[in-house]
Amino acid sequence: MSPRTGRPTENPKIERITVRLDSESSDTLSKYCIQENIEKAEAIRRGIKKLKPDIKTTK
Repeated sequence: MSPRTGRPTENPKIERITVRLDSESSDTLSKYCIQENIEKAEAIRRGIKKLKPDIKTTK
């Protein structure tokens, strides 16, 4: 088996998801990525982090 490639990281990205987007969402994502000069995956990670405060905890 070949050795692992890529840079070592303290926060490895192990989960993979596939998402289908409508044209408007895809266009918004593309424009944001161009504006911020980032990859789509990074933009999606940023969006997910913005959802965290909305999570309601149950007791």
